[in-house]
Amino acid sequence: MPEGPALLWFRRDLRLDDNEALRAAVARGRPVVPVFILDEAAEGRWAPGAASRWWLHGSLEALTQELAARGARLILRRGDSREHLLALAAETGARAVCWNEVPDPAARRCDVALRAALAAQGLEVLVGGGALLRSPEAVRNQSGGPYRVFTPFWRHCRHGELELPVAPAPRTLVAPRRWPRSDTLETWALRPSLDWAAEFPASGEPGEAGARRRLADFIARAMDAYGTDRDRPALDGTSRLSAALHFGELTPRQVWAAVEAASRESGVMPRSRGAQVFLDEVGWREFAHHLLLHFPDTPERPLRAEYASFPWRREAAAQDAWRGGRTGYPIVDAGMRQLWRTGWMHNRVRMITASFFVKQLLQPWADGAAWFWDTLVDADLANNTLGWQWSAGCGADAAPYFRIFNPVLQGEKFDPDGEYVRRWVPELARLPARLIHRPWEAEPAELAAAGVRLGGDYPRPIVDLREGRERALRALETWQRDRRAAGAGKEPA
Repeated sequence: MPEGPALLWFRRDLRLDDNEALRAAVARGRPVVPVFILDEAAEGRWAPGAASRWWLHGSLEALTQELAARGARLILRRGDSREHLLALAAETGARAVCWNEVPDPAARRCDVALRAALAAQGLEVLVGGGALLRSPEAVRNQSGGPYRVFTPFWRHCRHGELELPVAPAPRTLVAPRRWPRSDTLETWALRPSLDWAAEFPASGEPGEAGARRRLADFIARAMDAYGTDRDRPALDGTSRLSAALHFGELTPRQVWAAVEAASRESGVMPRSRGAQVFLDEVGWREFAHHLLLHFPDTPERPLRAEYASFPWRREAAAQDAWRGGRTGYPIVDAGMRQLWRTGWMHNRVRMITASFFVKQLLQPWADGAAWFWDTLVDADLANNTLGWQWSAGCGADAAPYFRIFNPVLQGEKFDPDGEYVRRWVPELARLPARLIHRPWEAEPAELAAAGVRLGGDYPRPIVDLREGRERALRALETWQRDRRAAGAGKEPA
């Protein structure tokens, strides 16, 4: 006779394969009650932004279908997770609650209180992993503290065997005698009410099956050239798996295992350069979560605490132009328009747009991070924080503040033919490649031939690059001088 049901609590692990909590839930043949709880209050300021809510809707739809194919239902509840889990346990007679860890500080705090509340009701708690390759608690430097530099961190992580994915999902799940009440996904209104998300499907296909297809396609088609093509925004040279990894439709150990298997099958051992560079990017994701768990205040405060006093200049007009893709710098504008229309932006262009925001415009990095949080379907607190603090020079392993990307040179290097700009800034599409990243240098006849009206259908630059760079360096120099005068000690680079 099967035991009482197990509640299988989905969070950011919206998959059935390589799911430790699912494996625990089906142990000994017991019935399984899958549940997802939209607990926005628990996540506070970092509840999913508008774009990632769109992805979440699609991922929950896909998970519902995967469960239905196995004879199960996904029970949806909205509100306090602890209250709903206790209520569901009482409704179903559940004897156990199973979930997988979410690697962020708020979720960890929730888990501690939840374990105690469930245990007080005599419920067994089974917690799995899979979101990371290594437990952040197990990765320490020689002094016993957390790493703050990527290279030694990743060398440590790669040492020794990595865990392989757990067994695939069972073909059927034992149903409870009676299914509890469930919300309907549509009533949650996760998708934007405006026609903002019409092009979001271009950013990827939500759901576990879509993630598996994308991974297989990337490995077969683009992985070997990843070392070079990943920096070319006009090419489909990246994996686009970031949203799938964030929502747990795919685990990093599944990615690692698939890359290793492909390398063995192709006879390229050790791995090709492209495969190794790609796995190093998986390592950066690990590093981001390592930092967030050890330094939980970093989404709002710089890791390098001295930068809290840096003289950023919050200017609404500059931020509006940046957000709207109207800065007058084509590669920046192309990236910001791609972000708004598809919910995704190429990683190289993320670095260019972020550098422009914090250095050429001297705007606070946290303001830019907040915009990305709301508009990226793959918005991930750890990765967003690491990326923006890297650009601002105030985080771990960060680019020095005086390293300032030139958006014109970056555009000419990584979008040499202007294909990316032509796609997202169509008003410049007829300019020749030598001018498309610097239209203000075109002769009047060249602009007329291309149908471009600077200051009309396309803006003139909102800041002169040389002046913006000099202003940023003056701000750095003044800040360092003031800190020295205040006796703050050695200055950061």
